[in-house]
Amino acid sequence: MNKPNRPHHGPAPLTPTADLCDAHEEALKAGTLRVLPPVFSNYGGQTEIAGPVATLKCFEDNGLLRKTLESPGLGRVLMVDAGGSDRCALVGASLAMLAVKNGWAGLVLNGCVRDTAEIVEAELGIWAIATHPRRPEQKGSGELDLVLDMAGVRVCPGNWCYADSDGVIVSDKKLGDLIKN
Repeated sequence: MNKPNRPHHGPAPLTPTADLCDAHEEALKAGTLRVLPPVFSNYGGQTEIAGPVATLKCFEDNGLLRKTLESPGLGRVLMVDAGGSDRCALVGASLAMLAVKNGWAGLVLNGCVRDTAEIVEAELGIWAIATHPRRPEQKGSGELDLVLDMAGVRVCPGNWCYADSDGVIVSDKKLGDLIKN
């Protein structure tokens, strides 16, 4: 098995998303475990993340995103529906470092990132659809704690997100650890 070229920065490796899908096929069939389409790539320094989901919807404006990342993350994963915009980046190095400082486990953006040479140094997983050099507006528009459509997949506040080099999955409930000692 090939190891990712970036180290894991956590206490112990997480159960791979592929293993979680294999172990929870009934949840996949029932729709309580969902796989996001393979349009998301990790640009952050953390190669795997897991945590309860917080949601945010915004479009080409990261003012509310900044305000959210200024609050305690408590190990959560912030999933952001940016409408799949590829006209600007929502997250750059300063927001990535802010997320790390405030205890966010990771970000999943249906939008773009920038400053990739810097955010790869952050101890944060950041899955996004692409990179873009242009910054967004910062007016503060958007909404928190909504049910999102993340590239065609329903994501609710309080769901659990797991992401690694194989992809991003979302579960209605926390999945048990499958690692055998």
